[in-house]
Amino acid sequence: MQTILITGGAGFIGANFIPYFLENNKEIKVVNLDLLTYAGDLSNLKEVENHPKYNFVEGDICDRNLVEKLFNTYNFSGVIHFAAESHVDNSIKNPDAFVRTNVFGTFNLLDVAKNYWMYAPNNFKKGFEKARFHHISTDEVYGTLGETGLFTENTPYAPNSPYSASKASSDFMVRSYFHTYGMNVVTTNCSNNYGPKQHNEKLIPTIILKAISGEQIPIYGDGKNIRDWLYVLDHCTGIEIVYKEGKLGETYNIGGKNERNNLYIANKICEILDEIQPKENSYKKQITFVKDRPGHDLRYAIDASKIEHELGWNANENFESGIKKTIEWYLKKYQ
Repeated sequence: MQTILITGGAGFIGANFIPYFLENNKEIKVVNLDLLTYAGDLSNLKEVENHPKYNFVEGDICDRNLVEKLFNTYNFSGVIHFAAESHVDNSIKNPDAFVRTNVFGTFNLLDVAKNYWMYAPNNFKKGFEKARFHHISTDEVYGTLGETGLFTENTPYAPNSPYSASKASSDFMVRSYFHTYGMNVVTTNCSNNYGPKQHNEKLIPTIILKAISGEQIPIYGDGKNIRDWLYVLDHCTGIEIVYKEGKLGETYNIGGKNERNNLYIANKICEILDEIQPKENSYKKQITFVKDRPGHDLRYAIDASKIEHELGWNANENFESGIKKTIEWYLKKYQ
């Protein structure tokens, strides 16, 4: 039975992916390596904590001795690498942590995996001919779009924040291990995720929690910044199909075709709350505008036609169906 390493599995996307993956891949064991920083929460993995094919290890992807020990102990034949510092506001205040985790941490994992799986460039050890490293990245590496156009896998990189610059650097590191060593790598760049288990500081959880607590709902600038929103379980199905069937060395963009601006999102959440948990005044009265953050990209939108046409993936949720499920999850958790 093969065992794979999942890094950052206690974070938002990883904690949705692991239960999904275990349910759909009963022949694979999973080891979750997570440092449990502010963004990692083991309560997100309650449903699998006693699963016979799941092990959790608390530790740092930058700790080479630990990563090598885990490879030697579990004989990993795959890595799905979620672990990253990902909050843009935090990257503006503390960029050094983002460079360490996102750049050096990714290099560390790549290098240990290469040495464990390969004798030399393009020369795999017996049993590891199909061992694969799947790197999870973001559409923010492409920079910002104008009012039209979409990010494709061929869009030039133009990161605008320390966060996106660190992710771009990690993408290039992964690419280099394919071109230099012939390592079996794939990369996925996703649009903004939302759904259950997301950290409270992110936009959608913030709007929901501020609304139900009666506080002001803060919206940056004029609220016109646009993102392409992807329901987290749709992202999980995309990751799985690329990990299993993606062409080695390739990049695949995963997007939801759900462009919405921040003000629309705030209004839509308030409308749903007005309907399912009404109070005297509409929740919309709590929306307030705050000073925009530095370097705030105007618009992201992904062209996901490559993964759709080559691998047969499609998003199941539109924004309006996914946001209702998300709100119901948060209401159940916090009330």
